[in-house]
Amino acid sequence: MPLSPLPRLLVEPVVRAALLEDLGRAGDITSEAVIPTEARFTAVMAARQNGVLAGIDAAVIAFNLVDPALTVTVERGDGHAVAPGDVVLRVEGSARAILTAERVALNIACRMSGIATATAGLVAIARANGKAQIVCTRKTTPGLRALEKHAVKAGGGSNHRFGLDDAVLIKDNHIAVAGGVVPAIRAAKAFAGHMVKIEVEVDTLAQLHEALAEGVDAVLLDNMTPAQLTEAVALVGGRAITEASGRVSAETVGPIAASGVDLISVGWITHSAPILDLGLDAAEA
Repeated sequence: MPLSPLPRLLVEPVVRAALLEDLGRAGDITSEAVIPTEARFTAVMAARQNGVLAGIDAAVIAFNLVDPALTVTVERGDGHAVAPGDVVLRVEGSARAILTAERVALNIACRMSGIATATAGLVAIARANGKAQIVCTRKTTPGLRALEKHAVKAGGGSNHRFGLDDAVLIKDNHIAVAGGVVPAIRAAKAFAGHMVKIEVEVDTLAQLHEALAEGVDAVLLDNMTPAQLTEAVALVGGRAITEASGRVSAETVGPIAASGVDLISVGWITHSAPILDLGLDAAEA
């Protein structure tokens, strides 16, 4: 589904840093050596695979930063499904500028579209088997979290917390250090403000009983089998949001969703999703 772009204020520093990394100390010496200053060029970015787009606004910013005089026309933006040959955007103007911005624009668009595509695949399976939403995690590329989480939304998924300051998520190591589920939850409640939600990770039904007795906003059911998840959902009985995590793949997401959980969190869609192949080539005359 089409998605509103992230604020340019968030995206531009990421794109600018990528361009600075690529331009290095001397700029694009290949284009300067080979392409005449006055040369003009018209190119199209097009899909080479089926998928879902994301990162297109960032690609536009890459071209704009290299040369604000370039004309960039977006044909299909974030959230749009594409097939091989579909044109994503057209860019025309200085040939040097277009070729200088090309790799950064493609790197970001391919990476984010890969995340959106992977998310869309899991979303489709989850919806066919239950009500669960696919959500991402904090397992993101350093510096790219906002873009990667936006890509998840472009693929029909939802976002988990953006950082450590969004919400209290008591995980297994917190529980171990705090001395158990109950003291960890009680300490969190004493600390958190009224606007901060509390979620606790549980590995067993015994821990789940403890968490429910204390009262929490959500429970993270970690590495449970579909049968255990079904039992856990029944035990919760709507008293908290249920989230499943661990070993989620295209093969397992259906049975996990069928358990009745509210959310399925998936780390690999942001840290290991394959890119969507997009290319930038000369426009046909």
